[in-house]
Amino acid sequence: MHRSNAVHVRRMPTTAIGAVVALTAGMLVTLAPAAHAASGATLPFTSVEAESASTTGTRIGPEYTQGSLASEASGRQAVRLAAGQRVEFTVPRAANAVNVAYSVPDGRSGSLNVYVNGTRLARTLPVTAKYSYVDTGWITGSKTHHFYDDARMLLGRDVQAGDKVAFEAAGTQVTVDVADFEQVAAAASQPAGSVSVVSKGADPSGSGDSTQAFRDAVAAARGGVVWIPPGDYRLTSSLSGVQNVTLRGAGSWHSVVHTSRFIDQTGSSGGVHIKDFAVIGEVTERVDSSPDNFVNGSLGPDSSVSGMWLQHLKVGLWLTGNNDNLVVENNRVLDTTADGLNLNGTARDVRVRNNFLRNQGDDALAIWSLYAPDTDSSFENNTVSQPNLANGIAIYGGTDITVRGNLISDTNALGSGIAISNQKFLDPFSPLAGTITVDGNTLVRTGALNPNWNHPMGALRVDSYDSAIDATVNITDTTITDSPYSAFEFVSGGGQGRQVRGVSVTGATVRNTGTVVVQAETPGAAAFRDVTATQVGSAGVYNCPYPANSGAFTLTDGGGNSGWTGTWSDCSTWPQPGQGNPAPDPNRNLAKGRPATATGSQDVYTPGKAVDGDAGTYWESANNAFPQALTVDLGSSYAVRRVVLKLPPSAAWGARTQTVTVLGSADGSAYSTVAGAQGCRFDPATGNTATVSLPSGTNLRYLRLSVSANTGWPAGQFSEVEAYLAN
Repeated sequence: MHRSNAVHVRRMPTTAIGAVVALTAGMLVTLAPAAHAASGATLPFTSVEAESASTTGTRIGPEYTQGSLASEASGRQAVRLAAGQRVEFTVPRAANAVNVAYSVPDGRSGSLNVYVNGTRLARTLPVTAKYSYVDTGWITGSKTHHFYDDARMLLGRDVQAGDKVAFEAAGTQVTVDVADFEQVAAAASQPAGSVSVVSKGADPSGSGDSTQAFRDAVAAARGGVVWIPPGDYRLTSSLSGVQNVTLRGAGSWHSVVHTSRFIDQTGSSGGVHIKDFAVIGEVTERVDSSPDNFVNGSLGPDSSVSGMWLQHLKVGLWLTGNNDNLVVENNRVLDTTADGLNLNGTARDVRVRNNFLRNQGDDALAIWSLYAPDTDSSFENNTVSQPNLANGIAIYGGTDITVRGNLISDTNALGSGIAISNQKFLDPFSPLAGTITVDGNTLVRTGALNPNWNHPMGALRVDSYDSAIDATVNITDTTITDSPYSAFEFVSGGGQGRQVRGVSVTGATVRNTGTVVVQAETPGAAAFRDVTATQVGSAGVYNCPYPANSGAFTLTDGGGNSGWTGTWSDCSTWPQPGQGNPAPDPNRNLAKGRPATATGSQDVYTPGKAVDGDAGTYWESANNAFPQALTVDLGSSYAVRRVVLKLPPSAAWGARTQTVTVLGSADGSAYSTVAGAQGCRFDPATGNTATVSLPSGTNLRYLRLSVSANTGWPAGQFSEVEAYLAN
């Protein structure tokens, strides 16, 4: 069974923002290639964005709003061509082939005329909406998505750096996003001793059904090589029982297999090596119960997948069972309606490296530790572009996992660039354990406005969704650029306020983040060292754990941090991109809904009852044990001038006097007396309310009320503690 996707349904305050403001073009600067030199895959092609080309069409974007064409584009911009309009690219390197990412209106098909240095080629490039406009109504928060598709062609000639290649819309409107220019090598020759599928009756014209020929070749070549010569081959059902064999093509531009289900098997003795051909499917919608995948199940231990072009499938590789020591490298996975690759439990020592993934309809790369933990496995030096519903890379549970050297850009809707999460989806699930290493990754324009939470998701998210995070999570040498919202997010996505612990962030560079550097929304702690930020949109930190009384999130300054001082001051609102910290309302109760702790409490009369906004509920300390204290974390330092203390406004509460001392602290550690011990009189005839005025110049984040006596009950008691800036 496939999980639906990285869906997050979380209840948030009704005051949370509900719309995305317009973002400036400055937030969409495309990094120069040198800025990415240490991250991502080494690719056989060079991409050129359409918005940087010359055109007679219309540039669209930038845009981050879910469901818009520009928001799903690479760089959040593209070029729209009406019939007869062109976009002309300057070729960046010697090439003889091009792959174009494009979109056409729903239900339409057409073509692009192709020109090289002004001369029109005889061939055209077909374009279609057949594989686009995917609806997943069962996934909460999803809208119609997956607007783009890829189409490739051999130019039939060599072009050099500086030459011009133009595309002209013919027959329908076409939005061109990006063009990949590549020098494709000649078709490889048949290896000696291999078994050709053509020798077993396969039809390289694509007219006949070659399924049985492939099965016969696999059976005949056991222990050797199945050769797939140049051509187009049509398979009408999947292969199974594949083990101890190599399936090899003449190159992914030359040997093409047309099928939506290539291998479907629950187990294998292993030793399967698949390389150097294309598998192109016909998947036009997402049906989670259907195994419409290149590999569904297991290749067995000590297997590999390399040099493949995988397109128009539901999932590239959905891996269950024994896939120990599997290597997946140097592949292209394009236009899947769900994941690019998912290690779906029990995987050990799997290496997924140097792959290119574009336009996934769920997580591009995922580890999901269902049934048993994935262990000692890694995603390294992959390039991920435009996952249009979920995350670039998602780690859902697992032990000793590494995410290193990846380049991820342009996530949308329900996703971050990288998610480290205990979201289980199904049971039995193995939460994060051991050491999770997240090192040397580059995230560009990642993070999104989550339509379920109705607030932003960070570029890199650590999420205690279904259980507390107790693993060691080491996040090192991260580059986060042009995040529309926050850089690092710590959250409990299920809305239960579960702890995030054991996290360290070391050596990060954050440039031009739309809101804050750290978005802390759940109890826990993280240490930060050598984290530098420039062009921070709103404030350094948003620190408002949810639910309101679930506990505090502690940020430890390990030194070397710069450029992200200051805390967002109002937990009832979310910062919008580029919005400065608002001036606090002097008449707003700063303590309402904030984390509260106490030296002791009696039965159900817990500290949070004193800041819940309900005067009918109350905190009561341990009895007969004065002094007792209640402490409220206001979330930021404020010049508090007035503290209002309440007891339930009921005649059943007899008049009483409590002796109260007010203390304050900037860091929750060292406290000083703000207002000395004084008798606070509570009388139901006058509303059971007492007010303590604080001296001018009082600044505190942590407000502590120490109660040393109570004439009406042998304990400290407050139904509400309120703090105000105004007298």
